[in-house]
Amino acid sequence: MSKHEFFFKIATTPDEFEQIHRLNYQTFSEEIPQHQKNEEQKLVDPFHAENTYIICIKENEVIGMTAIRDNRPFSLDRKIGPVEQSLSFPIHSPCEVRLLSVKKEYRNGRVFLGLAQFLIKYCLKKGYDIAFISGTLRQLKLYGQLGFQPFAQLTGTDDALFQPMYLTKKTFDESIAGRILPPTIPFLPGPVQISDKVMAALSNTPISHRSDLYKEKLDKTKDMLAKLVNSKYVHIFLGSGTLANDVVAGQLSLETGRGLILANGEFGSRLVEQSNRFGLSFDVLQKDWGQAFTRDEIISKLTKNTSWIWAVHSETSSGMLNDLDLLKEISKQHQLKLCLDCISSLGAIEVDLEGVFLATGVSGKAIRALTGLSFVFHHHEVQPSLTLPKYLDLGTYMAKDSIPFSQSSNLLEALLAALENINRDTFEKVVETHSFLKNQLKQFGFTIICEQNSSPIILTIEIPSSISSALIGDVLYNHGYQLHYESDYLQRRNWIQIACIDHYDKADLEKMANLLNRVISYEQNATQALVNGN
Repeated sequence: MSKHEFFFKIATTPDEFEQIHRLNYQTFSEEIPQHQKNEEQKLVDPFHAENTYIICIKENEVIGMTAIRDNRPFSLDRKIGPVEQSLSFPIHSPCEVRLLSVKKEYRNGRVFLGLAQFLIKYCLKKGYDIAFISGTLRQLKLYGQLGFQPFAQLTGTDDALFQPMYLTKKTFDESIAGRILPPTIPFLPGPVQISDKVMAALSNTPISHRSDLYKEKLDKTKDMLAKLVNSKYVHIFLGSGTLANDVVAGQLSLETGRGLILANGEFGSRLVEQSNRFGLSFDVLQKDWGQAFTRDEIISKLTKNTSWIWAVHSETSSGMLNDLDLLKEISKQHQLKLCLDCISSLGAIEVDLEGVFLATGVSGKAIRALTGLSFVFHHHEVQPSLTLPKYLDLGTYMAKDSIPFSQSSNLLEALLAALENINRDTFEKVVETHSFLKNQLKQFGFTIICEQNSSPIILTIEIPSSISSALIGDVLYNHGYQLHYESDYLQRRNWIQIACIDHYDKADLEKMANLLNRVISYEQNATQALVNGN
C-alpha cells in the first residue's frame, strides 16, 4: 500500500472529531443548505455523543465519513414516524446511518465504496440487521450502487429533499458494492477456511454410528490420523480439545507418582488447571510467556517420584514451539511418560509421537475440518476404569472400538475429507507463509514475540502500549482481514496474532501487512500529537 493510499477506521481522537465537524459543515451547511452557516465553519451533529463515526483517512486527513447510532428515536423516526411502520418486513436490531460525506476531490467512488464496505462489516459484527439513511436526491444513484433501497415519502425542504432508504445484508450483497466486496480472509488459529470438498462431505445424509458403513469410515479416518503422527492408536471424541485434555488428565489420575507440567503460555496454564480439577499430584515448571524451557530447568524439577511430564507442543498464545525432541529425550532418559497437547500443531507441521504416552489434537484447527471432534493418541493398550466418568474414560472407547456412544457421521465425513488434503506440501506452505510474513513484519520494525523458537503456525506481534490492540484488530477486521486479537489473554498483553495455517496468496499477505503497518503508524502519530498537545 502506497503512503498516498487511504484506509478506514472508527474515529477515536480529538483531531479526528475536529475534522469531522469541519467536513460536516462543508457538506451540510455550505454544499447542501440543510444547516445555517457560521463563522467557526464547524457543524457539531446533535447526536454527536451517540454517534460512532466511520472515517476515511489519507495520510493525516479525514477525507470521508459516515456516522452510525442505534438509540431510538432515530432522526428518521421523527420525520416519518417509527420506521417499522413503513416497511413490509420485520426488523429486530436497526441502526441509523447519517452524515455520509466525502470531500469533493475524492468523489470518484472509491471512498464511498470503502465506507459502505466497512459499514456493512461493522454492522454485521455489531449484530444490526438493517441500517437506515436519509439520502439526498442528488446522490440516489450512488446510494443504490451501495445497496440502499428507497422507502416511505420524501422528507426535508424544497432546497434539501431527502429520500428515506434502508440497507440490509441482502440488499448490499445484491448491489455493485456487495458483488465486488472480497471475502474476509481469516488469519485465525481456528476456525479456518473450510474447503468446498469438506463442506460437501459435511452435507452428506447422516448415517447411523452403528452401521457397517460408519465403522468403515471411522477405521479409515483413525488409520489416517495415526499415520499422520506415527501413533499406534487414536480415538475420536465428540467435543473440543479441552475434552481431549480432560481424557488425558483422567488417565494420569490412574498413574502412580507425581507429574511435572511445563507452562510457558495460556494453554500450559490450562493444563495446570485441568490437572488441579482432577486432583492430580504434580509440580509445575512455570516460565514467562514465550520463554523456552532448557534441559537443565526441566531436569532440576524432576524428583524420584516424578513419573510423567505434560506439555503443550505449539503454545499458540505466544507463538512458541516447545522442543519435542528435547522432551522425548528427557522422558526416555528418566523413564517418564510424556503427554502432549498437539492441538495447534497437528496438521500444520510434522509431528512424530513415537515415544509419547498420550497426545491430543482436534479437527477444527490446522486439520481444516469442522470444530467438534477431538483426538487422543497412544501406543499402549488401555483398559476401562470404573473410577473415571464414562465419557472421559479412554479405556471405554478402546473396549468399544471407538464407538461407545452416539457420534456424528457428518463431522466424521468432513474430517475424513480434510485429512485427504493433508500432505508434505501442506506443512511446507505453513512454513513458507510464516517466513514470508515474518520478513514483511520485521521490515516494518514490528516487535515479534518468540522470534527464536517460534512455531510456524502463528506470529505474535506486540502492539505499542500507547495503542489498543483491539482497536487495530477491529480496523483490520472491517477491512476484510480477521486477525486473532479478541481473546482475553491477548488483550491483556496488547498482542495481535496472525495465523499461517490457511492457504494465502502472497499479494493478500502483502496487503494485510502493509495495512497493518499503515494503521499502527497512523495511530502512533495521532497519539504522539495528542501527547504534544497538537
